[in-house]
Amino acid sequence: MLKNSFQKITLLVLIAVSACSCNKYLELRPQNGVTADQFWQTKEQLQSAVIGCYYAMEANPTAKQVTPAELFFDWGELRADFISPGLGIATAENDIINTNILPTNAVVKWQPIYRVINFCNYVLDFGPDVIKRDNTLTQDQLNNYLGEALALRSLMYFYLVRSFGDVPLKLHSTSTDDGLQQLAKTKQADILKQIVADLKTAEGYCPAAYSTNASDKGRVNKFTVDAILADVYLWMDDYADAITACDKVINSGKYALVPGGPNWFNILYGVGNSNEGIFELQFDAGTLNPYFAMFSSTTRYRFKAQQSIIDNFYSQDLNNPLNFDIRGNDVAIHIADGTIYKYTNLTATTFRTADVSYAHWIFYRFADVLLMKAEACANSSRGQETLDIINQIRTRANALPATVQSPDVADVNGLTNYILAERAREFPYEGKRWYDLLRIAKRNNFARRDVLLAAASVSVPPLYQQSAFSKIQDGNFLYFPVPQDDIQNDPNLVQNPFYK
Repeated sequence: MLKNSFQKITLLVLIAVSACSCNKYLELRPQNGVTADQFWQTKEQLQSAVIGCYYAMEANPTAKQVTPAELFFDWGELRADFISPGLGIATAENDIINTNILPTNAVVKWQPIYRVINFCNYVLDFGPDVIKRDNTLTQDQLNNYLGEALALRSLMYFYLVRSFGDVPLKLHSTSTDDGLQQLAKTKQADILKQIVADLKTAEGYCPAAYSTNASDKGRVNKFTVDAILADVYLWMDDYADAITACDKVINSGKYALVPGGPNWFNILYGVGNSNEGIFELQFDAGTLNPYFAMFSSTTRYRFKAQQSIIDNFYSQDLNNPLNFDIRGNDVAIHIADGTIYKYTNLTATTFRTADVSYAHWIFYRFADVLLMKAEACANSSRGQETLDIINQIRTRANALPATVQSPDVADVNGLTNYILAERAREFPYEGKRWYDLLRIAKRNNFARRDVLLAAASVSVPPLYQQSAFSKIQDGNFLYFPVPQDDIQNDPNLVQNPFYK
């Protein structure tokens, strides 16, 4: 993927375009005239702006804010049942685990995500004019760039609606002072409709592949769009369309499970951009990820793995220590000290150091698409396909017989439980667990609230459990509060009812 000083300088230009001394809504703060007059003149600038959108997910926009890359983990894991506090955990993070969530909590900040959205909106607003100024830019190239921006904006809004519920929907850039708006929240259902519409457009615009593997894994192609669409459809309980989207990825022939041999960990997580990877946030020597400091036992790590994860999800073969589920010990967790290995090691025995903290953030990989299809099939009277897919995943992982479940092919709840357990084994600490729990819990008017209660019984300290169980009964609690700063700055925003 293109990520050099030119792209990073471009991002700094875009940040400068969106920054001034005043404190405005969503921190989308422009300086009039800079955007159109001094940029958006050539196809190289347009390409650079698109790459800047990716880099914005990695970069720390200000010293006071976490990166989106960190929020992807925090929002997807802190409220679930895989995390245990480490010595360096921040009060705000511990409060999330303890279900003591307030609008002032530093983790409950959506500004870094909206900044990425605004960069995407720059591309969508100003990109089409570049073709008038640079006759070497073709319509297909322009569409490719617009498709990437639409898909990234959609992914960011998907994170927001799964985390906050109803949120403000802004589809145009804040590029001048006149563009500043104080917006009310838009219903989650309406934002999801916008996401689907934008992704369908992006699917037609984005290429099937790029010329290099790093770009093919690190930039949005049409099958990336299909993977996001499958996830969105599953969240919407639209099982037929979810299956269709999954099948597009599966039938493309581009992706496969990394074989579960001795180099499995290094190929999938240590190096990244494997044949299994569909979309990965690319880190390198110039842009280290934030995860090493979060998880490494050589620092005052903020998070450890729940020690119960092996017994609860992977099991052990006490008669043969060499027979084990490859996803458990020294992948999800190093049992000796609770370290989360996916981001701190190159192999099961080779540690990273802080200066080589390059592990990618994997948004989607082939195993995820397979299990999304399995979940949609379970809810579509196709239970045998569900079991076949689960068995495919388990075979790669050498899953132990103790974790086998045998639901009837017509038992939707039983199949769902099996899928949830298999996703737990497959994706710990990949930012998916809370969203998996909430997606399943909320179906049929929260008919499966039990999965949230079970998770809280593991992760929430005993002192706070009764309070947590009570809060979970209120569906509004399952979404974050609107950040307090934005409530104060925008009179059109209304606080999530639970947090009033």
